[in-house]
Amino acid sequence: MANELQNRNNFFDNLMNMRNWMNDDFFSNLTPVADHMKTDVTEDDKGYTVKIDMPGFDKKDIHISYANNILTVTGYRDTFDDDADKEGNVLHSERRYGQMSRQYRLPDVNRKDVKAQYNDGVLTISLPKLNEKDDDENRIDID
Repeated sequence: MANELQNRNNFFDNLMNMRNWMNDDFFSNLTPVADHMKTDVTEDDKGYTVKIDMPGFDKKDIHISYANNILTVTGYRDTFDDDADKEGNVLHSERRYGQMSRQYRLPDVNRKDVKAQYNDGVLTISLPKLNEKDDDENRIDID
């Protein structure tokens, strides 16, 4: 009986190892968000703060929009002109180029007061929440 339990434990350990193997860097291209535009989102009573790692992007190539409670951030980066190896002997490259986009559901944002800054490869977006007075502007009372 103890051997059967031991074999079952090995079976589950092997499944866990298989899962870890599937998350290996070899499969990183199958999970496009896993290694770019890493994000921290915080919330307090006054609003949200979103910080997104976007190193290597030019500020003019970052587009931010907010509609229907969805914040969308899109960035475009051209190909890399790296002449370090003119022979084409690159063994491993993790730098990405092209268009990348992320969306975040953040309800009740005062769109007029959203602010964004881009410093040292980090995009910081401050999204103040609507206060009750702003929220009531679209409300229609029923008599």
